[in-house]
Amino acid sequence: MKETKDALVLLLAGGVGSRLNILVQSRAKPAVPFGGIYRIIDFSLSNVANSGLKKVGVLTQYKPLSLMSHLGSGEAWDLTGRTRGVKILPPRTGSKDSDWYKGTADAIRRNIDFIESNPSGEVLILSGDHIYHMDFDAMIEYHRSKKADVTVAMMVVPKSQIHQFGAGITDSENRIIEWEEKPPVPRTNLASMGIYVFDRQYLLDSLARDKDEVDFGMHLLPHAIENDNVFAYPFYGYWRDVGTIQSYWEVNMDIIRGDNGFSPQEWEIRTNIEAEERTTDRPPARYGARARLQCSLISAGCNIQGTVVNSVLSPGVVIEEGAVVRDSILFQDCIVRKGAEVDLAILDKFVEVGANAVVGSGDGHLEASMSFPKHLYTGISLVGKRVKIPPGKRIGRNCIINSHTYVEAFPEEDIADGETLYPNGEVS
Repeated sequence: MKETKDALVLLLAGGVGSRLNILVQSRAKPAVPFGGIYRIIDFSLSNVANSGLKKVGVLTQYKPLSLMSHLGSGEAWDLTGRTRGVKILPPRTGSKDSDWYKGTADAIRRNIDFIESNPSGEVLILSGDHIYHMDFDAMIEYHRSKKADVTVAMMVVPKSQIHQFGAGITDSENRIIEWEEKPPVPRTNLASMGIYVFDRQYLLDSLARDKDEVDFGMHLLPHAIENDNVFAYPFYGYWRDVGTIQSYWEVNMDIIRGDNGFSPQEWEIRTNIEAEERTTDRPPARYGARARLQCSLISAGCNIQGTVVNSVLSPGVVIEEGAVVRDSILFQDCIVRKGAEVDLAILDKFVEVGANAVVGSGDGHLEASMSFPKHLYTGISLVGKRVKIPPGKRIGRNCIINSHTYVEAFPEEDIADGETLYPNGEVS
C-alpha cells in the first residue's frame, strides 16, 4: 500500500486579500499576524507538519517578502532535511498584469514542473489563509478508500453564507453530483473549504486539457464532477475564512472565548519566532499594581499598567497607567500612552497612541467607512503600521488611519466616523 506521507502539498499563498484593507498594504494575506504570536499561514503549515507530510511547495505572488522571511527554511515546522522541505515557488510572471496567476488552477499549472519533479501518489492543494485544525492523513486515506480522482473537503455552513463559497450537492455515498460556485440562491448548505486531494496523474491530465480552465471551483471541478469520480470529505471541526476585517476580528476573539474548541496550543500550531522583528527572547509579560485584565490574550514582552478587556495583544505591547484597551487587537510593539483609550480597533505594528487620545470614539449612529463601506461597517477602526496618534486626538468608528501617518499629518479637528486619513494629511 502507498504511504500517505508521500503526498505532495501545494499551498496557495499568493492572494491579494484586499478586503483586509491596510493589514495587507505591505504583506501577503497569509503573512498577516494573528492571535498574538502567529501568522495566518501557520495554521495550514502546522496541519501539514502534524499530519506527517514532508514536501511542500508554497506558491507566492502578492507582496511575498514578509511571507518568505517568515517561512525561512521551514525548520520551525520540522520541514527541513534530505527527504522533506518547504520550497518557495515565486510567481512565474512577466512585466504585465496579465502575466500574473489568473486563478487557482492557473497557479498550479504554472508550477507543473514542481509536481513533475516530486513524484507522489496524490497532490494535496491548500489555501494559506484559513484558520483550522485538520488531519490531512485521514483525508488522503478517505480519498483512496473512495478510489476518487478528486476529493474536496466540505463542511456545513449556514445557508446565508453559502454565497461566499463553492457549494456541492452529494448523493448517499458522498459523491458530489452537482456543483455551484458562490450561488446567490443556494440549494445546499455544504461548502467547499478550498482543500483538495487530487490523484497526481489525474491533476496533470486535467491541467493539460484546457489552459482556459484557470480556476478549480469555476472550471476543473464542474468538469470532473460531470465526467469522473469526485467525492466530498466531510469535516466537522473548527474552520474559518479570515478574509474580511469582521471575520478576522471575530476569529481572534474566538481564541479568548474558550468555548468553541479553538485552541492553537492544543492543536500544536507552530510559528517561526526567529523571523519576527524584535520578538526572539522576549521577557515575560509584566503587570503593574493597578493593572486590570479581563478575558484577554497577553503575549510575552508586554507591559500592562492600565486596563485590558477582551483583547489580543502581540509581543511587546505597552499599556500605560490609566489607559484602557477594549475589544481590540494590537500587533507587535504598540504603545498606548497614559489615559488613552482603544475601543474596537485593530492596530498594526509599532503604533503609538498619544496620551488621552481615543481610538474608537462614540457610541451613537455608526457611519460605515466612506472609502471602504464593504470593509468597515460594524464599528471596527484600523490603524496602520508605525502610525503616531497625537495626544488628545479622537478617532471615531469605522475609521482608517493609513500606515506611516505621523503626528504632523493629523488635522486639528477629530477624525469622524467613517473617515480615512492618509500620510499626507488628506481626509476622505
